[in-house]
Amino acid sequence: MRILVVDDNPAVRHYLRAILEQQTTWQVCDEARTGGEALQRVKKAPPDLILLDFQMPDLNGLDVAQQISELFPRIPILMVTIHLSSQLAEAAKRVGVRGACAKSDVGSIVQAVDALLHEQTYFPSISTA
Repeated sequence: MRILVVDDNPAVRHYLRAILEQQTTWQVCDEARTGGEALQRVKKAPPDLILLDFQMPDLNGLDVAQQISELFPRIPILMVTIHLSSQLAEAAKRVGVRGACAKSDVGSIVQAVDALLHEQTYFPSISTA
């Protein structure tokens, strides 16, 4: 399974790659720093799944997800963010994102990627505290 990791922070990209590549059948095929870069990479070589940050310097994750979903509706997108909220999860669903989880929750990232690769969705219940 080829995965594209999109995050503006190189340390976060490295962290996500390390988590994902612990799974023997998953491979991070590419990384992108911005939403624009992500769109170019997906058009050039569509991955099996996209791990997408919400906050980036150029386009936010929702804008990028919407564009990718329109061009490649079969590619599942997992939104990863430090600011996970029920409002963001709902907005993400509306633009075609199939899952959302917090960057800090390693276990949920692995669970979410696995769910999306099996054509399921992953939206954990979010407390609005």
